[in-house]
Amino acid sequence: MIVLLTSYEVIDEIKEALENFCTGVVSCADIIIMASRDAVTLSGGPNWEVKLGRKDSLTASQADSDKVMPSPRANATALINLFNKFDLSIKDMVALSGSHSIGNGRCFSIVFRLYNQSGTGLPDPAIEPEYRAKLDSLCPVDGDLEVIGNLDATPFKFDNQYFKDLVNGRGFLNSDQTLYSLDSRTKEFVVHFSKDQEAFFAAFVEGMLKMGDLQSGLPGEIRSYCRKVNARSIEKALVKSV
Repeated sequence: MIVLLTSYEVIDEIKEALENFCTGVVSCADIIIMASRDAVTLSGGPNWEVKLGRKDSLTASQADSDKVMPSPRANATALINLFNKFDLSIKDMVALSGSHSIGNGRCFSIVFRLYNQSGTGLPDPAIEPEYRAKLDSLCPVDGDLEVIGNLDATPFKFDNQYFKDLVNGRGFLNSDQTLYSLDSRTKEFVVHFSKDQEAFFAAFVEGMLKMGDLQSGLPGEIRSYCRKVNARSIEKALVKSV
């Protein structure tokens, strides 16, 4: 899976302003997690105090990212196993999946659900028929895989509509819909959150705080520019390699 982070120029602008005000103090990692919190809050979701003090990585690896980022083509069982590796509970995982209350997904991520579920040649039976027709129109066979669709019915509002959609068979991604249709352990929380938005908000904040505490244990730095490692770090690495 390729991980994409769009609109990164916003992070660049924030970092530049901070560097002009307090050079070398606020990491890019802290900026991103605070910006994520603010995006949730400004979209109608909960607010919480973000723990700060993270360092930025000295390296970047797509392979390492693939090991920790859930695939949109995964199912509930795979997600449970992945989150368990980081001591995140099933409740944490389902609540954090609720971040898909806002945003979009690409046709690339769902065409296998529409036209060849699990290699059987059959569509995903969990998709509600009217919604299936909408997805067929959005993502036709041999269509543009970069076309995007809403992850839930209120893509600009952070609410529990995402869970209501899953209950009604209107989950955009396989990794979302199977939380309701595949595993009773996750279904329990999907149903609960679909009925109680405040319970979802509370569980989401708890999950975000737990996830924010995860650390690699590797050396880090505070980058001057978020898109690349500091020049002095590159120089040290070159010296060590000689």
